[in-house]
Amino acid sequence: MPSPRSADHPAVPPPQRDTVDALISQTQRLRGGLDAVRRDTVADLGGTDDAQVRWQRALCELAAHQLDDLDRHLGELREGLLADPPRTDEETEADATETGTEADARAAAEAPAESDGTGRGSLLSRVGSAEWNLLSDEVTWSDELCRIFGRDPGDGGLTLDELPSWVFSEDQPILTAMVTDCLVDGKPIDGEFRVVRADEVVRTVHMAGEPVLDTDGSTASMWAVLRDVSELRRSERAVRESRDTLSHQRRIARTERRLAVEVQEAVLPPWRGSLRLPSGDGFPGAGPAADGAALDIAAHYLPSESSAQIGGDWYDALELPDGRTLLSVGGLTGHGVTATCGMAMLLGAVRGMAVAGIEPGPLMGRLNQLLAVSSQPALVGAACGQYDPRTRTLVWAQAGHPAPLLFRDGTGRPLRSPDGVLLGATTGATYTQSEERLEPGDLLVLHTGRLAQDAEGATERLLALAPRLTAAHGAQECVRTVAEAFGDEPRENDACVLIARVTGARA
Repeated sequence: MPSPRSADHPAVPPPQRDTVDALISQTQRLRGGLDAVRRDTVADLGGTDDAQVRWQRALCELAAHQLDDLDRHLGELREGLLADPPRTDEETEADATETGTEADARAAAEAPAESDGTGRGSLLSRVGSAEWNLLSDEVTWSDELCRIFGRDPGDGGLTLDELPSWVFSEDQPILTAMVTDCLVDGKPIDGEFRVVRADEVVRTVHMAGEPVLDTDGSTASMWAVLRDVSELRRSERAVRESRDTLSHQRRIARTERRLAVEVQEAVLPPWRGSLRLPSGDGFPGAGPAADGAALDIAAHYLPSESSAQIGGDWYDALELPDGRTLLSVGGLTGHGVTATCGMAMLLGAVRGMAVAGIEPGPLMGRLNQLLAVSSQPALVGAACGQYDPRTRTLVWAQAGHPAPLLFRDGTGRPLRSPDGVLLGATTGATYTQSEERLEPGDLLVLHTGRLAQDAEGATERLLALAPRLTAAHGAQECVRTVAEAFGDEPRENDACVLIARVTGARA
């Protein structure tokens, strides 16, 4: 259920590059100002070295760490905006998200910092200081540091001997090395480790410290500032995991697209330019065309606007054993390998049944039966026709698909559609067929209805091209005309167009 604030507070738009650039510039200016403050503070202190001085110096270092982290993260965000194109709906849906169980487990393991009483986790509530005196064995922890470790300030801090037992076993060598460097070698320390509190909450702590020297130059104590960086590291890990997941999803998408393209190229007719059918070297026994009334055929595949996914659209032309020519176009719902494999199955079935002599109407009914028993159900729109060059007749059927367009003498019209619903929509559907006599010079345009945003709009725009199409010198020129008219169309799906022109002289 949406938040009641959603109506008054619309969703925050994604960051823009110029906005991120401005934030980076502001962060860098702040970093420069902080360096100046740090230099002035050290100069004003006159070289004194007490707890107050160390605390002020530590706060400067802490602010520098925060600004450096912010600058780095903004830089990564800017690189992502420069590298990544606008995301499609498919890519957004493909992104992996945490399950509720995973989110709950992560929240339980890394609880937010304690509140400072204002209802928010403040910066100071995530920072504390500690000093371990080697001469007196005295341990001094700030109240903030006790709260980070989940301890009552009245219980005091942990000694250097007790501290490792609170640290993850794999992180204990890190802590040991830092303490040794400071106490034995007199080096400043800077590192991170994870602690498990008494309430089993895990916190990631960054410790920066330095030795406090005695008058003779030996180490008298170790002083440190500890910062709870759990939320910061959690955010970094989430960004890293999201980036890895996104990269993995994109690799999968590229692989699937390559497979879909390979299936499509293997199945769709390989001819380029015009194809003349009957060809004269087809199936034996095919009769001659009447008055040379063969078909000059050309087709074109128009990709979707995003080109991220290949659809299941097809076009086809095939010379049959009895001398007729099979013409078909169609398309499955969906995208990717599943759609193209389904297209390959259906196109193979159309070809096989047509070669076996099955008429377009019964052919559509059997395709519908095939989809009814398929393990991967789909909805399919298709138009299938068989042209007989001896009689110049086209017998055709359709399944929830735009009718072929007939262009003659500078005008065009849709053919009268026989009955037929989408394939796969219902079992036992009946598909009738219609017959149309063609004349030499006639032009048939079969398309999948996705040339434009809606099939009716595509049909109207195709009919408006009638003068140019009927004046064209061949089917290939007609295809170029259609491609020019619809090539820049912002289509959500792929589209196909197949054009067949009747050759020969009129009686």
